[in-house]
Amino acid sequence: MVALWREERVVPLHDLRIAGGLMLAAAAVRPAVGNPGLPCILRAVTGIPCPLCGMTTSVTDTVHLNLAGALAANPMGIALTVFAVVLLLARRAERLTVPAAALPVALTAMWLFELHRFRIL
Repeated sequence: MVALWREERVVPLHDLRIAGGLMLAAAAVRPAVGNPGLPCILRAVTGIPCPLCGMTTSVTDTVHLNLAGALAANPMGIALTVFAVVLLLARRAERLTVPAAALPVALTAMWLFELHRFRIL
């Protein structure tokens, strides 16, 4: 378990740039299109939100500069939007080194936020 905290992963940024650009474009046009997204399956079946609940709303609100709405929906959406913009602007970087524990820690924090938001915790 200790090795997980010291281990690092190298992430190529090319595919993340494409995904981030598509995410920003979708968020920009989403209000005109409406809400074509699917409901959260976990929440629909169990009543318990997943860690990603509210991300579509949060990213859309961030792109449209409604930071209060984005923060209320899922604060990680603001961080994800900023990260996508930075990736698109910082073209020289090709790889990113992140701690292996970063994803599990981020997902746990997001899930705790959602459980609190839906008054489960």
